[in-house]
Amino acid sequence: MRLVNDHQSAKVRLSTPTGNGFLLLAAEIGRWAGPLPLRSGARRRVLDRIVPLCEQLAAYDEVIEATAFGAALRPPGEGGQILRRAGVRPARYDVVVLIRVRGVGDLETIRGAQAWLELVALFENSARAVHLVAAGSPARIADVDHGRGDWFLFNYFHSADRQTVLDVWAYTAGWFQRKTALPNSVPMQPLPGESDDYSLINHASWPSLRAFLPGLVLRPSFRSFVLANFAANEIAAQPIVYHRRR
Repeated sequence: MRLVNDHQSAKVRLSTPTGNGFLLLAAEIGRWAGPLPLRSGARRRVLDRIVPLCEQLAAYDEVIEATAFGAALRPPGEGGQILRRAGVRPARYDVVVLIRVRGVGDLETIRGAQAWLELVALFENSARAVHLVAAGSPARIADVDHGRGDWFLFNYFHSADRQTVLDVWAYTAGWFQRKTALPNSVPMQPLPGESDDYSLINHASWPSLRAFLPGLVLRPSFRSFVLANFAANEIAAQPIVYHRRR
């Protein structure tokens, strides 16, 4: 891992990694105007249909939670050229479903559930692009609390090296804790045999836009430290912020 502007770093405070498994289903349905999603009837109809399917999945003993999200904002990212060289589609996902199960071994049970199969079919029939991945989590700051009305981040990282992207996530996460009071974060890595277009997808939340957005827009160290370390290590970082759909 190549370090840039190490004097701006802060040591991240981590919890014990979780043994949970994750299914992430993301779709690009509507369109964007710069950082904002345009209003979309198709997106609204899909969100209305996935909430009851998530409720059905949440009833399984193996499932800890099943949560639906609609996009709200795309903050500054890094790595468009890296994506083009790798032939990876940029992340523009405006609808996401995240299923958290008790253990990685429970994922196949949920993949065979009728509600999950209906979700996948709905996304594939409604979206321009779909990303589906089963993942584990090699590290965490704290579990993301979906019971609150927070702003939820999914940051889609592309890197040719799984270990490097995890190391850079940990190296830069301390900056977010110090500068934006980041309360939680659970990075997810694809399991063997899964799509590795995004070799790490970080999930986190903040209680308000005011907690994190000024730090990304106004703090010079966000670009000179955070984005610079992504670029120096050939990592494309594509953050999207969502609201939970209830």
